[in-house]
Amino acid sequence: MKITLVKSLIGCKKDQIATANSLGLKKVGDVTEQPDNAQTNGKVNKIVHLVKVCK
Repeated sequence: MKITLVKSLIGCKKDQIATANSLGLKKVGDVTEQPDNAQTNGKVNKIVHLVKVCK
């Protein structure tokens, strides 16, 4: 699955920032390719308001 960070991490909780960083997303517009599994889906659900997902 392709994940894009579309909103800034400024003002987010520390755990949400850590989740975005663990997916490889640091700046707005960053795109990463991740496997479609339960672990990745859990991370995306935590920051769903900040990212756009294409499967």
